[in-house]
Amino acid sequence: MEYVGKDQVNVYRMKTLLMGLRLEATTGMKLTNRAPSAYAIIKKEYGLKGNKVSVYNQFLQIYHNELSRVFPEGKGA
Repeated sequence: MEYVGKDQVNVYRMKTLLMGLRLEATTGMKLTNRAPSAYAIIKKEYGLKGNKVSVYNQFLQIYHNELSRVFPEGKGA
C-alpha cells in the first residue's frame, strides 16, 4: 500500500509506535538503543498515563479511531 499525505503517514507512524510498544510490553526489548522508547514517545505525544500494558490498550483505541477516520472504507494500515 502506498501512503500519501500527512494523515496516512501519521497512521503508519502510529502503527510503528504501537508495534514497538507491544514489543516493549511483552519482551522488554526496545526498537533502538539510542532513541527514546516507544512507550516514552507515546506517553509524551498523546498524554497517556499508566504502565506499558495500560498505555498500549489506550493507544490501541486511539490508533483504531484514527485508522477508521483516515481509511473509512476499511483499507489501510
